[in-house]
Amino acid sequence: MRLSKLAFLAALCGGAVISSGTSASTSWGQMPGQRSVGSGISQSGVSQVSHCDCGLSDCGCDAAMPALGCDGGCEGNCDGGCGLRDCGGNDWIDAGCGDLAACDTGCGGGLFDNGFLSDSELGDPYNLLGECCGFTMGGWVQLGYHNKNLSLFNSRRDELQLQQAWVYAEKELDTSNGFGVGGRVDYLYGTDGPDTQAFGIPNNHWDNQWDNGPDYGHAIPQAYLEAGYGDLSVKVGHFYTIIGYEVVAATGNFFYSHAYTMYNSEPFTHSGALFTYDMTEDMAFYGGYVLGWDSGFEDNGDAYIGGSSVQLTDDINVTSTFTVGRLNDKGGADERGYMSSTVASMQMTEKLSYIFQADLLDTENAAGETVRETFGINQYLIRSINDRIQIGSRFEWWNVQADSQGYYGPAAPAGLGAIAPGDFDIFALTLGMNVKPHSNVTIRPEIRWDWVDGGTDRLAVADMDILENDAERQTTFGVDTIFTY
Repeated sequence: MRLSKLAFLAALCGGAVISSGTSASTSWGQMPGQRSVGSGISQSGVSQVSHCDCGLSDCGCDAAMPALGCDGGCEGNCDGGCGLRDCGGNDWIDAGCGDLAACDTGCGGGLFDNGFLSDSELGDPYNLLGECCGFTMGGWVQLGYHNKNLSLFNSRRDELQLQQAWVYAEKELDTSNGFGVGGRVDYLYGTDGPDTQAFGIPNNHWDNQWDNGPDYGHAIPQAYLEAGYGDLSVKVGHFYTIIGYEVVAATGNFFYSHAYTMYNSEPFTHSGALFTYDMTEDMAFYGGYVLGWDSGFEDNGDAYIGGSSVQLTDDINVTSTFTVGRLNDKGGADERGYMSSTVASMQMTEKLSYIFQADLLDTENAAGETVRETFGINQYLIRSINDRIQIGSRFEWWNVQADSQGYYGPAAPAGLGAIAPGDFDIFALTLGMNVKPHSNVTIRPEIRWDWVDGGTDRLAVADMDILENDAERQTTFGVDTIFTY
């Protein structure tokens, strides 16, 4: 179920990759304060690295290493792709540099050396491009498989699919010296493309007509400029929403599949202007004006969007965001109301994190009839085993009122609430892993159980498919692999 839901990149030289140097418990599931506020996409763990850096900062000037000293260099290291390793006791050695003896972990140069799932360090990721004048360019490729459809992006069962071939170019905003200017453009192709287009207005504007067959398509989910001075910045253009926890980009989520709340009750993109004010290091406020939900540069409403992110303690963050106003025109539907999302995260231990999310959506049309009325709760528990392995769980409850006309297909009869009164609840439990055989590669297997309570007959009348064949319960296995560059 999709809710009525490229070559033109500039020749910039730059690169961005997902770093292995982030906290192991949050490398792939972003903390709430990192949700698409700065760059417009969850980039927790993004760092800029050159393809081969053999400076003195790598070789060091360690008294325990007189053979290298400050002038030792790393002859042959760039060609061999074998970086220096810290083998403990402040001894820096490299099997590919001179006659120094290698430590036990070695430096064989192979992709899976030192134990594919061992606790050895991942090292810096590779990237194809360097950094040039503050501009960066990067992306990823996501390949996925699932045995049953979920109608939540993953809707092409029993086949290997290209879900995201992603490229972005960005000039990061820097206000450290006063006034600064930045911007970003994202391009996406794959089976996630049609679900990411500007589908809010069914008139094929912006990228909404760029489909390639029934499942694949192109999208430009972001194209914006950003300017700032000191602690205040403004983003103008087409950008990802700040609402919610999960994001469209595969690199910003722990799980391969998505939550019902994210797909059905939250906007994906906006066009307009968004201000960010960093009041302190621990508190930020957001506010702006947008042209409704999920449209390109065309009017799909008039809404205010805002919120705050507060770091209550070193281990607890609370981010609250909302949008209110005329959210969706859709050819004169005039859907108005509000939507709010609160995300609280807690770093329970060094390797265990817990995230709680509560979303409320309530909209009506001009006649006062309910368009969408939903409530969702998502809970995540993520445990880091080491830098290479994480395990996690997600439990969701998504509640929909029966008279929510906006979720029903064209076959739904008038007065559906009178025909089949009452709401329905959908529950989903997902267990998954993140495995990193290499700092540029992440594999995410998962198993997911979905069940519908109190409404499969009502959903059939409404022409609303949640699970395959209008089933009440479903077990789904899925796995994807993400290659960053």
